Amino acid sequence: MIAPDTLSDTELVDLLQSGDQVAYTQIYDRYQGLLYIYACKITKDEIEAEDIVQEVFFYLWDKRDTIIFNTSLSAYLYSAVRYKFFNLLDHKKVRSNYIDSFKEFIENGNIEADYAIREKELTALIEKEISLLPPKMREIFELSRKAQLSHKEIAEKLNISEKTVKNQVNNALKQLRVKLGMFTFLVFLMKF
Repeated sequence: MIAPDTLSDTELVDLLQSGDQVAYTQIYDRYQGLLYIYACKITKDEIEAEDIVQEVFFYLWDKRDTIIFNTSLSAYLYSAVRYKFFNLLDHKKVRSNYIDSFKEFIENGNIEADYAIREKELTALIEKEISLLPPKMREIFELSRKAQLSHKEIAEKLNISEKTVKNQVNNALKQLRVKLGMFTFLVFLMKF
């Protein structure tokens, strides 16, 4: 029997493809160290380099009967390491993009959602307090703030004096300021 360490790469590949574990071990022993050094140079990370080399050898054994070697064994193995490295970079980029997107959502999305909920609650509170105003005062106030009619237009529409409109609007604002509190009232003024 011929010693496996005296066989050429071509002979080792032929034996590997027929399922010879000794040939696989010889290929591993012959190239593992060199591939690891190469992987360390391109990844700049010993752990990633080790993982890449292990994946290449796992793939070599797992697909031994279907791999077609168009080049030398060494060229195939170095190319496989390079391919695994680029694949790793792609996965890191996708993971990084996902993490960045998730961080952005956490930083901005929750704030926007929280803000939208608070704004909805505040609007409901303001609407509730407006609905509790006396009917005529509420009607005048809503024409002023929601329909954005001038005091003169409201007076003509309701057949009352401009002074009455002005007083009703001012009284409504005073009542809302007391009921809503100063901060909420200022927000209300910005909205309406």
